[in-house]
Amino acid sequence: MSLSQWTAVDNYYNNLLLPEDDILDKVRQSAIDAELPPIAISDAFGKYLELLVQISGAKRVLEIGTLAGFSAICMARALPENGKLITLEYEQKNADVSRDNFKQAGLEGKIELRQGAALSSLQDLIRENSEPFDFVFIDADKENIPNYLDLSLKLSRKGTVIITDNVVREGEVINMDTDDEMVKGVQKGNEYISKRSGVSSTAIQTVGEKGYDGFLLTVVE
Repeated sequence: MSLSQWTAVDNYYNNLLLPEDDILDKVRQSAIDAELPPIAISDAFGKYLELLVQISGAKRVLEIGTLAGFSAICMARALPENGKLITLEYEQKNADVSRDNFKQAGLEGKIELRQGAALSSLQDLIRENSEPFDFVFIDADKENIPNYLDLSLKLSRKGTVIITDNVVREGEVINMDTDDEMVKGVQKGNEYISKRSGVSSTAIQTVGEKGYDGFLLTVVE
C-alpha cells in the first residue's frame, strides 16, 4: 500500500459521499493564494469533524489552530442556530485569511477568532469564566499539546469531546529516542492524558491523502 493508493481511496469516497462545496474549495484556494503551509485537514476529516459535532449535540466548540479556517467552517456548520465556535490562531496572516473565509461562508456570526498565542488566549478564557465547551479540536503546534490538553480540560465539562490531531506522525510516536520536538510534544501529551483522572481516551491511526497519521479522542467523564 502507498500514499497514491490511500489518496485514490479518499478520492473515491469523497466523490461518492461529499457534495461539491464551493465555499470549502475557495477556502483551500485562499490558503494557496496566501502561501500558507499545506497542512489543513482533508475533506474527509473535515466532514468527520462536522458529523462529530452534530452527533455530540455540541453548542460551544473550541478550536486551537485556525490556519485558513477550513476545519472551523466544517464544525460551525454543524452548530445549532445559537451555537458558537471560538478559534485560536497565532499568525496574523492566517487570522486575516480566515476572517475573510468565515464571512464568505456566512458564519461570521457563529465564529469568533482570537488572534495571538493560544496559551494566552486559553488563559484569557479561563479568567473570563467562559462557559464550558462541548467539543474541542486541537490542531496547532505539537510541542504544546500537553499544555493545550491541560487548559482545554479546564474549559470542559462532563461529556466534552476533545480531538487532538496528528498524534501518530508516520509512526514516529513510538520512537523514544527522537530529536523531533513535535513528536516529543505528542509523546508528552499522550503521557499527560494517560495519567489524567476523569477522562477516557483512545487513539485512532489513519491513512489517506494526508499520509499516515492519527488522532487522539478524549471524553471527559
